[in-house]
Amino acid sequence: MRPLEGLFVVDFTTLLPGPMATLLLAEAGAEVLKIERPEGEDMRAYPSPFGRDSVYFALLNRGKKSLALDLKDMNDRAALEPLLAKADVIVEQFRPGVMERLGLGPGHVAALNPKAIYCSISGYGQSGPARDRAGHDLNYIGDVGLLALSMGPPEAPVVPPALIADIAAGAYPAVINILMALQERVRTGRGRRLDIAMTDNLFPFMFWAWGDGLAGGDWRASGEHLLTGGSARYRLYPCEDGRILAAAPLEEKFWAQFCEMIGLEPGLADRPFEAATIARVGEIIKGRPSAYWRERIAERDCCCSIVATLREALEDPHFAARGLTAHRLVNEAGDLLPALPTPIDAAFRAGAAEPVAAPALGANNAEFGARVRPAPAR
Repeated sequence: MRPLEGLFVVDFTTLLPGPMATLLLAEAGAEVLKIERPEGEDMRAYPSPFGRDSVYFALLNRGKKSLALDLKDMNDRAALEPLLAKADVIVEQFRPGVMERLGLGPGHVAALNPKAIYCSISGYGQSGPARDRAGHDLNYIGDVGLLALSMGPPEAPVVPPALIADIAAGAYPAVINILMALQERVRTGRGRRLDIAMTDNLFPFMFWAWGDGLAGGDWRASGEHLLTGGSARYRLYPCEDGRILAAAPLEEKFWAQFCEMIGLEPGLADRPFEAATIARVGEIIKGRPSAYWRERIAERDCCCSIVATLREALEDPHFAARGLTAHRLVNEAGDLLPALPTPIDAAFRAGAAEPVAAPALGANNAEFGARVRPAPAR
């Protein structure tokens, strides 16, 4: 039995933060009912397709159920009342105040179901001057100072490859706090309102810059910190063939191994923060192809690697041995893909033998007593 079996989650979220959070709950055994507007949430229409819907939607909504409702229609909202009354967890991701205007706010739910955990995920939180501001991941990491720590040169700024705010500051904190609220409910018998603000939750990712700035008055610019490329000990170096060597020999023992491996002059090895050292290391690395450095790295224990592509990572025998691609996603045509890996311990997930699908739009309307709607034209 999975740890969250028997838990009923009503999910009003769309796109990424909320759907990722409820995916983790579903993977741990919760029954997740996704509430969608009659035409379906936007993510269903994103590229690339995987059957009738986007592969993004399928990856994030594997194993959930779907209820297609018009939340502005009183009859459709009435169909929600018994579901809210029995829900263990409600997750919503609208701008602050929207659920209240729909008559589905935390006060209304608490009156129906005082044991419900009501989790709101938003960019700026349910209070404060910025609460109604629109934004996406890039705005959030920009607003809190995270992007400014490492965004490349001004003439060619780099967009980070990960949606840090949505996943690490939205979805994951939502799950953490939902689980704590459920544990609290065991003791108190009462539910809890949770205010998950993605911008708030980004600050822990800058603990080192926070400490340097507040305690030492050291407010460095983009790429100047130890962990953003300001030292030869923590940088990305191009090889002769254009592949990138990721060097992270921070500790002295690793740095000594690295310097010996590349043949760095002793005088420069003692000055890792100096531009001359960084330039010389870059020159040495660029003088050889990645295959040469890969062999040298295999002989040393110095926290270095050749940057892999995603395709290479998926073919890496280590990740295969860890079972990251063992679970499978299936669409209505029977096509299979590896399911999205999740940070749920294997002991808490269902077995990988049977592939699991994302729900068709409104697939569970009849099950939950809502009127069945015709599929929208695509």
